[in-house]
Amino acid sequence: MGPLIKLGAIDAGWELLIALLIGIAFGFVLEQAGFSSSRKLVGLFYGYDFVVLKVFFTGAIVAAIGLVFFNYFGWINLDRIFVNPTYLWPTLVGSALMGLGFVVGGFCPGTSACAAAIGKIDAMVFLGGIFIGIMIFAFGYPLFEEFYKSGAQGRVLVHEYLGISRGLFLFILTTVALGIFWLSVGVQRKNHHKNLKY
Repeated sequence: MGPLIKLGAIDAGWELLIALLIGIAFGFVLEQAGFSSSRKLVGLFYGYDFVVLKVFFTGAIVAAIGLVFFNYFGWINLDRIFVNPTYLWPTLVGSALMGLGFVVGGFCPGTSACAAAIGKIDAMVFLGGIFIGIMIFAFGYPLFEEFYKSGAQGRVLVHEYLGISRGLFLFILTTVALGIFWLSVGVQRKNHHKNLKY
C-alpha cells in the first residue's frame, strides 16, 4: 500500500483496515482454491495434484513483476524494502522441518489457519502444534540462539548473488515457472489414477 499512500490515493490511517480486508480476501481465495483440503495440499508431494505449486508460484511471479514495475515507475524503492538476513544452517533445518510437517500434517501454517476457519478439527490441532512450537522456541531461545544465528550471510538477493540484473533474473524465473507448469501437467496426467475427489 506504500505507493498508494505516497500518491495520496489513500490515507495512511486506513492501512490496518485495508490489510485486514486483503487478508480476508486472501483467505477466501485460498479456501476456494481448495487449500483447506489436506489431501489437495499433499497431492504435490505425491504427484497427483499441482494446484499448490501453481498458485504459489503464480503469486510469487506476479508479485515480483509488480514490484519491479513499481520500482521502475518510482512508486516504491526496492532497495529500502527490508529483507530478512539469511542464516544458512537454521534455514536448511527449518525448511526440512517445515516440509516434514507439511507432509505429515497435511497443512502449512497459512493453509492450516484457512482450514481451521471453516471448522476443520485436524487443522485446529495443527495450529495448536504451531503455537506449542512457538512457545518452546520462545522460552528455550537461549538454548537455540547460537544455532539460530549460525551461518550468517547477511541480506542475500538471488539476482545479486548471481551477478545479474533484476529484470534478467525475473525473466529466467518466469521461464522456469512456465516450464514447471508444463512438466506438472504431464506428471499429473500420468498419475491421474491417484486423483481424489475433494
